[in-house]
Amino acid sequence: MTFVKKLKNAALAALLLSAGMANAALYQYQLSGDYAASWRLDTVAGPDYGADGLGLVWFDVAGSFPGSAEGVADVTFYAADFGGGVELFDFYGDQFLVVTDGQQLYSGPESNPILALGAFALTQFNGSGNYVLTVTDLDALPDPVDVPEPATGALLIGGLGLLYAQRRRQQAA
Repeated sequence: MTFVKKLKNAALAALLLSAGMANAALYQYQLSGDYAASWRLDTVAGPDYGADGLGLVWFDVAGSFPGSAEGVADVTFYAADFGGGVELFDFYGDQFLVVTDGQQLYSGPESNPILALGAFALTQFNGSGNYVLTVTDLDALPDPVDVPEPATGALLIGGLGLLYAQRRRQQAA
């Protein structure tokens, strides 16, 4: 195997080893308005509970839930027949953090839901509060581009130059 081919294979192996695993369908939820909260859901894992025609529930979701006893909440998305919207319930503190009405925030059957992306206007259930729920697919966001420092590039070029010079000496001998 030639030196150049070995070098290409080593570079490819280094690239593959440095690549990270992507989280499939990680969604960021940001609730603003009369109550503010934020959390993330891995949509591939699916809900902990889904009742046909009623909605979806994820238990003990970590996030920022002001007023919750343990910093987690049970997140429920209701079907359109039940007013749509989202409910945040603090199981450990035995209290509703917020209950909203609005559009259904998923499509498809509860056994295999597709969560909606975008910004949704919600209102307080039996109340006058107003909210906006913004849902973003974190996996769809572009990855930041890492730009190496000039010194890193100089070290790489210098190292490759030394390897090339050593190889030339070995061939000459």
